[in-house]
Amino acid sequence: MISAIALSPSLDVTYVVDELEGIQRPRSVHRVAGGKALNAARAAAALGARVSAVAVLGGGAGQDVSAGARADGVDVHVVPGTEPTRACISIFSAGTGRLTEVYERAVPVSASEAAAALDTAVELAAGRPGWWLISGGLPESAPEGLLADAVWRLHDAGVRVAVDSHGAALHDAVGARPDLVKVNRAEALELVGAGGADGVEPSVPELLAAVHSRTGGLVVITDGAAGAWATDGAQVLRAQLTGHTGGFPVGSGDSFLGGLLVALDGGDDLAEALALATATGTANAQVPGAAILDPTQARRLTQEVQVTTAPDLAPGRRT
Repeated sequence: MISAIALSPSLDVTYVVDELEGIQRPRSVHRVAGGKALNAARAAAALGARVSAVAVLGGGAGQDVSAGARADGVDVHVVPGTEPTRACISIFSAGTGRLTEVYERAVPVSASEAAAALDTAVELAAGRPGWWLISGGLPESAPEGLLADAVWRLHDAGVRVAVDSHGAALHDAVGARPDLVKVNRAEALELVGAGGADGVEPSVPELLAAVHSRTGGLVVITDGAAGAWATDGAQVLRAQLTGHTGGFPVGSGDSFLGGLLVALDGGDDLAEALALATATGTANAQVPGAAILDPTQARRLTQEVQVTTAPDLAPGRRT
């Protein structure tokens, strides 16, 4: 089973227009229950996993998010929020092939609302073994140490925890030793420091090793078109898939996380999980809408992913 805590959800809308100028009548409109946590949850559900989520939602947009997530196969447990749920807009210009993104900031979440969300998650975790994911940035109003507290309490409830965040929240969560940390290269650099002792930017294997030394768990670093890297402390793996870039990357990182957890929850090894994750993120980029994907295509693309073991790039060694 896969479950998520969504403290900064959104109503995600993608418009496909002829050009980004003047008055436009969209060629198509795609609305989904968004924010990183719900995106990852939706991708996992699309791949056939049993998925639930605890989300702080408010106002009419919150109702739309809740209804949309349930329609996509996510069992949503709503914590009523005081503030209306935000909207995030992506506009794809068919004329230029360029994507413009307008993301509202995460709405304030009170200490009581955050506590209610975490209490609900911990209560549910007793009956939902498997993986829980905590993904995305936190509202500025969130209590200090909230993500670390979530990791500790979910561990006490007997489940595994995956974290995909950034900034101070990520630092706090890593200190609680989650079972999986999934970040992009920039977030990993921010976490461990942008430069090594000699002033040279650490290599990805060095970043993997630095994060693993703090958590003792799985670490995955995505690096855009260069692919994704992972370590379990004993091996370094790299996954690459060429020839399928796609024009709609919004939600690909979240879809990657959803695919990764589906594979791990199903008992796949790290190499197999990295392949499905890469394929799922790529499948997302083929069509409009965050974490909207064809699961058949994702499974097929898995066979094209090249996952290589790098024994000469063991954690701690520079490329």
